[in-house]
This record gives sequence, structure tokens and C-alpha cells, in this order.
Amino acid sequence: MKLLSLATALVWALANSASAEVTTKLSNVHLCCGSCVKGVAAAAGKVAGAKLACDKDAGTVAITAADKATVQQAVDALVGAGYFGTSSNPDIKVAANNGATDAAVKSLKVTGVHLCCGKCVTAVSNALKSVKGVTGNDAAKGSETFVVTGDDFSPKAVFAALEKAGLTGKAGK
Repeated sequence: MKLLSLATALVWALANSASAEVTTKLSNVHLCCGSCVKGVAAAAGKVAGAKLACDKDAGTVAITAADKATVQQAVDALVGAGYFGTSSNPDIKVAANNGATDAAVKSLKVTGVHLCCGKCVTAVSNALKSVKGVTGNDAAKGSETFVVTGDDFSPKAVFAALEKAGLTGKAGK
């Protein structure tokens, strides 16, 4: 009887210790071309244990791993590579660590935005059109840095517009 109880307890413990994989689907990620998809794969590929699936046409990136921490690291890596999106999993946060302030400026240096092609540059320009006070930018294909110019605009509004377009970066000095 003791052996049966021990075996039952062991089976129960093993069954309950197995954890399900954690997944999030990031939507509204800027994936205009194959190079954007490769950039996402390269960023997430740095995170051991993370598996991803990109849907360029839908602008989505699904990330799966054995635990929440690994999925979060992969999401953080994508943000660090200049991409942004909305997580389907409330436990996984897409953090806007851009360093932007509310103080009105006439010029803002932006670094780290993914700009692999002309469509990426167009996405940046179109996003910035929605920001009150912005009059221009010098974003270019392959550039790691660009400058946004205008009359008393909000850096936070610049990054909110970029993030809405599925891109992100950091406020430079």
C-alpha cells in the first residue's frame, strides 16, 4: 500500500511540475520587408530558448519559450533592435524605454530605430506627420541616427507616434 501511495504521489508531483510554454503575440510590429523580418529573427535569436514566428503581412511576431522570463527577454531584444508592438499576453510588457521627456524641443536626435529600407524611412516620416510641431526629419535608409526638427514639439509625442507605427528607439543627446 505504501508503494502504491508513493507511486501515486510521484506521478502527481511530476504531472503538476510540468509547466506549459509561455507565448505572446506582438501585433502592429513594423515588418515591411524581408530585412525587417531578418532583423526581428536576429534580435530574438540572441535569446536562448525563444522561438518565434513572424507574419510580415499581418505585422505580427509570435514568441514562445519555456518560461515568462525568456519570452520577456526576447521582447526586450526586439525593442532594443528598434521594433515595437502590442503584446497579447498581459504578463509580457513591451516597455518604451526611450528616454523621452515632455519638455518642448526644436530638435531631437533619435537613435536605434530600425531603418533597413525606404519603406522604413517612409513609415518614420508618416508617423512623425502626426506630431504637433514637427516639421521635418533626416531619417535615411541604413542610418542608425536621425534628427527630428520643428517648433516646440514633445519628444514623448515623437516616440508615441513611432511606437504606434511599430518602431522605437532612444532619445539621443
